[in-house]
Amino acid sequence: MAKLNPISFNKLVKKLRQFGFEGPKDGGKHLYMKKDKQKVPIPNPHKKKDLSVGLLMEILRKAGIARDDWMNK
Repeated sequence: MAKLNPISFNKLVKKLRQFGFEGPKDGGKHLYMKKDKQKVPIPNPHKKKDLSVGLLMEILRKAGIARDDWMNK
């Protein structure tokens, strides 16, 4: 199984768009990306740090994206 690495906000958004998500859109405290009726919250980009692997895994779980699919796209 491929190993996930920390990812920047911009790369996260770009990759989620490859999976058909639109956005990011303003959702109050957090931004979100939307695909059909599914909403996936994503962190605000105001911090200059990369997103941790744990947070990335949580986003992928909520988006219904398998790790292997994420790594192969």
